[in-house]
Amino acid sequence: MAKSTTAHQLANGRLVSLDVMRGMIMILLCGESCALYEAIRHIDPAKPMGGLINQFFHHPWHGLRFWDLVQPAFMFMAGAAMYISYSRKLDKGISWNDNLRHILIRSLKLFICGVALHCFYAGKPVWELWNVLTQLSFTTIVAYLIIDKSYTWQIVFSIGLLVLTEVLYRTVLMPGFDQPFVEGKNFGAYVDTLLMGKINTDGWVTINCIPTAAHTIWGVLAGKLLISNKSISYKIKALIAAGIVALVIGFGLDLSGVTPIIKRISTSAFAFASVGWVLLILAAVYWLVDVKRNNKYAWIFTVVGMNAIFIYLFFETVGAQWVNGKVAIFTGDMLHLFLNVPLGVAAVVSAIATLIAEWGLCYWLNKRNIFFKL
Repeated sequence: MAKSTTAHQLANGRLVSLDVMRGMIMILLCGESCALYEAIRHIDPAKPMGGLINQFFHHPWHGLRFWDLVQPAFMFMAGAAMYISYSRKLDKGISWNDNLRHILIRSLKLFICGVALHCFYAGKPVWELWNVLTQLSFTTIVAYLIIDKSYTWQIVFSIGLLVLTEVLYRTVLMPGFDQPFVEGKNFGAYVDTLLMGKINTDGWVTINCIPTAAHTIWGVLAGKLLISNKSISYKIKALIAAGIVALVIGFGLDLSGVTPIIKRISTSAFAFASVGWVLLILAAVYWLVDVKRNNKYAWIFTVVGMNAIFIYLFFETVGAQWVNGKVAIFTGDMLHLFLNVPLGVAAVVSAIATLIAEWGLCYWLNKRNIFFKL
């Protein structure tokens, strides 16, 4: 396709940029599952590289790091993909009501997988709702219920979710949980004691699903924009403008002292600041891949992006629970044992080897169409 591709042509073709961006997110998550970033951080935490690699770990509490954008981007891209899929179904005569059953079943699968992952992590049956998939199961339903509403209606609704969260954190002050923005002492932690009889030791809360539903709704709006017949210039300008506005609001709330940017409880300031960066990244990827057609190696990301849930589950279960350790035996462990390679370097080699091995297995499964679709 020529670089003079019209907006109408792009609207009627597959938006490769969405698959590429989802693929980028998943590749980053796979690196985490293989302990790559942890291995790099432990080589020499005191040197400048240590500060850079910290960007691949969540901020401890008040602040924003690159890694804090991964989950909002995941939620956002899920919303965009859902709208594009829904619009194609409408073209085939499948109504909103007909598709609702599919959305509910898919959300149930996501919820079950999210709960099951925590059982894998714990090595025993547990009831924990902090996983991104359980959160996504809720945000998907919320976003779908209003998918046919206007841009304005959905924006107002999404902001309403953030306002609701602000009100709950600031006004529902229970004994021991009366400090809105203090780890383990806030309303979200209190709700977890009701839902699960425990709180997360790292500060995560289940009701993040309410404010982060805004990310999925905003993804729906982005998907609607990108497959519309608006000009390419308009789409890119709209994404950039929305991104800048979101950044100003998010960091403005934080710097003014109104609401801090805290990813672990998904404050309104965090929701705006994170989606601002996501929108700017999407604008750049859309321009590079779908407009300028720089997609020679896009297949690497699209294969991953089109099978994101399966790959996430594979790396977090089979990979993290079995493959990681076994590959390490024959890579980094042997290098350390026989060649006296420093433990830190050996761990990095093991992580990279594991990543390659698991990607190879995923590629093999994809070629044989064995992927589990969600």
